[in-house]
Amino acid sequence: MSVNVAAAQVQGMDAGRLARVPAALLADVEAARIDGAVVLVARRGDILLHQAIGFAERVTGRAMALDSVFMSMSLSKQFTNLAVLQRIEAGDIAIDTPVAAVVPEFAEHGKGGITIGHLITHTSGLPPVIMGDRKLNGADIGSVTAALSRAEPLCPPGTRVLYSPVLAHGLLAEIVRRLDGGTRRFARILADEVFEPIGMNESHLGIPEHVRPRYVPVVVRDQTPGLFPPGVLESSDRLKPESEMPGGGCVITAADVFAFAECWRSGGRAVKRRVLSPAMARFALVDRTGAMPNEFFAPPGRGPTPSHFSYGFWLRGQGIHSMAFGHLASPATFGGMGAGSHVFWCDPVSDVTFVLLTAGLLEESASVERFRRLSDLVHTALEH
Repeated sequence: MSVNVAAAQVQGMDAGRLARVPAALLADVEAARIDGAVVLVARRGDILLHQAIGFAERVTGRAMALDSVFMSMSLSKQFTNLAVLQRIEAGDIAIDTPVAAVVPEFAEHGKGGITIGHLITHTSGLPPVIMGDRKLNGADIGSVTAALSRAEPLCPPGTRVLYSPVLAHGLLAEIVRRLDGGTRRFARILADEVFEPIGMNESHLGIPEHVRPRYVPVVVRDQTPGLFPPGVLESSDRLKPESEMPGGGCVITAADVFAFAECWRSGGRAVKRRVLSPAMARFALVDRTGAMPNEFFAPPGRGPTPSHFSYGFWLRGQGIHSMAFGHLASPATFGGMGAGSHVFWCDPVSDVTFVLLTAGLLEESASVERFRRLSDLVHTALEH
């Protein structure tokens, strides 16, 4: 559907202004800046816009559809964080539990002080990437755990924000798996404890064969050198059904991301059952890193930006800086981003939710700026 004018009026949003969002996306498709997108905007849980735009696969002419299946990129970190928070809520660990208490071999090279919370907020001091380790398979959580156990920290925990694209959440997944008894794969835990109760019926860790006909290939449209080499991003398409890369290897639809966002907007209440208590949900949305610079994300010519990580999400935070959720968002706005491709956020002040999944990736700083521009278009559609 395009903008639901009647629903927008009921929810206090200007339908004409809201229509600027899909119009801007269509302009990007026509200019070949991106290939296509699925966009969703809701207020107070009422969907006002849900539209497929452009191509799922430009080279074949396959049109984008509302149920197109995307590689999640880093949106999957938020799913993994929820699985960790569920183990905390169950009393198995605490946010300040040392990683080595669950994974004893991790204590090597003086890493005994690194906690669960450090991993979630990217403040562990571990290297963001590990180059030259031929034993490392980023799509295997056992291999990632072994590699990080061998690794030497770059700095004491809690002193720097070094964003980990893949590795930290592979280790977090292994922690959850061991606490679960080691009998279920992490993909099964996510399916049983996160996706199924929330109603994320199209979401999986790895790429199942049955979603391939609706899968949106990862194509880097903008070849400008940036944080992530194009070949590395495009290699995501080679993930198998059994691949486990919890930091970026899920498949998703826009409707499923919206269901996940709605669960958090509702304080942990999901379609089938509560997945997190309101108290834990509130705890998980507090800014834990504030203005500490996110050293990995440094826009060209500007230097690092404030990190604003909670135990579950990116947060908007205070100040004017490079921020995908928009300059007009409230500081407590929370959500996630995927490399050059996807964004979602919930603004608890306006009660607006925004989901955007795109085909045809941009260089990361250009992608964040595009998200900022589109997010602010959503914010300006608010009438009250």
